[in-house]
Amino acid sequence: MSKISTRSFLMVAFCAAVMPLAAHANDPKATIAELDARLTKLGPPKIQGMEKAGDKEAPGLYFGSRKLNNNYDIVDDVKKKFGATATIFVKQGDEFVRVSTNVLTPEGKRGVGTNLARAKAYEAVSKGQSFCGDVDVLGTAFSACYNPVKDDKGSVIGVTYVGFKKG
Repeated sequence: MSKISTRSFLMVAFCAAVMPLAAHANDPKATIAELDARLTKLGPPKIQGMEKAGDKEAPGLYFGSRKLNNNYDIVDDVKKKFGATATIFVKQGDEFVRVSTNVLTPEGKRGVGTNLARAKAYEAVSKGQSFCGDVDVLGTAFSACYNPVKDDKGSVIGVTYVGFKKG
């Protein structure tokens, strides 16, 4: 190959690798679709047993045989690939508890064990609906999307979240 064709080939290869990521840049709808697709590949969601989540006990949330409580590889991968914050919540009574997250508290710790704020996103997912818009997450403004996680009976058992910092 000549230098020009090698350079052209490398540029095309680079663009092909980067373009899918650019399509998600600051797009919570596309990024949450990616997160949800990855979780779906693991198997159907279900609740089983109780697990420690921060300072509290919360139901164990599984996708297939994979427990998500205190497992951060998927949410950390969303941060690495797309620059987004990501959280997986489990339903506990009337609350949604963070069981896997890359969102940090003001003290710099993962926000595991904290509840989804009772605002517009909470209202939507409680009814089994998605929500996208501007939100406050542990004191920081984000452009975000939330999707309900439903079991095989159609009951809401959790929530997925993806957000991009505003500003």
